[in-house]
Amino acid sequence: SVPWSCLLMWFFSFCSQGWRPSDLRTFSPPEGGLTHLVVHNKTGEVYLGAVNWIFKLSSNLTKLRNHVTGPVVDNEKCYPPPGVQSCPHELAQTSNVNKLLLLDYGQNRLIACGSTSQGICQFLRLDDLFKLGEPHHRKEHYLSSVAEAGTMSGVVIGGDAAGGGGGAGKLFVGTPIDGKSEYFPTLSSRKLMANEENADMFSFVYQDEFVSSQLKIPSDTLSKFPAFDIYYIYGFSSEQFVYYLTLQLDTQLTSPDASGEQFFTSKIVRLCVDDPKFYSYVEFPIGCTKDGVEYRLVQDAYLSRPGTKLARSLGISEQEEVLFTVFAQGQKNRAKPPKESALCLFTLRRIKEKIKERIQSCYRGEGKLSLPWLLNKELACINSVRPTFTVCE
Repeated sequence: SVPWSCLLMWFFSFCSQGWRPSDLRTFSPPEGGLTHLVVHNKTGEVYLGAVNWIFKLSSNLTKLRNHVTGPVVDNEKCYPPPGVQSCPHELAQTSNVNKLLLLDYGQNRLIACGSTSQGICQFLRLDDLFKLGEPHHRKEHYLSSVAEAGTMSGVVIGGDAAGGGGGAGKLFVGTPIDGKSEYFPTLSSRKLMANEENADMFSFVYQDEFVSSQLKIPSDTLSKFPAFDIYYIYGFSSEQFVYYLTLQLDTQLTSPDASGEQFFTSKIVRLCVDDPKFYSYVEFPIGCTKDGVEYRLVQDAYLSRPGTKLARSLGISEQEEVLFTVFAQGQKNRAKPPKESALCLFTLRRIKEKIKERIQSCYRGEGKLSLPWLLNKELACINSVRPTFTVCE
């Protein structure tokens, strides 16, 4: 099985380079299927994340290298990994599902995070997939305990993310927490050190006694809605912002009673790249409608630029960024969404305009701050000359 993200990215990458079907070889994924795909923006080489494997392919899909990540001896209840502290639970050979695969151009390495050992990551050299390091000695090294693929997303900033040389950067990472708010923030920004064994690797970009570069799902929210979580479907950066497409429990429609139906809603999350305290965090509902039918369950997305014909049909420039998204019908069954789906297009310019309009209207005291999961209740916007939260623009 190939996730929507792989299909979307493969399609846009090869179409933009003018590939024809006859130019391509085939690559058969291992048992368990693929979970992630990234393409080097200079060489066109393809890196694949799978269950127990990482692969490197040439631009025409010839397999060049592979790296084994599992199975490993583990138990999902062990924390931290048994190599650091003994675990009272029985250990067994466990498949390692690749959950995060990112190119760190500045350091010529691949960041590959798995599902075992509470979500530790390996740093692999781009050239030959040689393992440079695997930080696992500190609490900050465990990024997620959820084994489900397609629920965690990261964005590398700095370190010349555009593809040249340069220093270390930072990693914005969003992940579901499966009720473990004491261990895992749902969203955080982490330091990326040039030396993979540096003790500061994955430490929060900012941290003092009261504030740090992270958001946690409050215990009050989990007490009222034990199943509440945020699933990070896709992440990207544009100009001075980091964005995530998320799927989260709709607390307005879902009853706190665990026996009732669960409804989900899709939101686009945004924060400033240079906001270490996360004061600029904002989220906005996103979805689409066709023939009166709502498509609200985001499945995956890919940010790209339109070709000549598409740009003309949308009435935009070929240089504009377009967010291609796949939504499933309705707001139920997150894990097994309805088969009916829609491919929806949003210009990033329009998304930015809508978010800006909402922030400005809130400054005027209109409406409410729609962050019920974080604030535990809807707060009315307050008319204020001085902004109550940070705006990058």
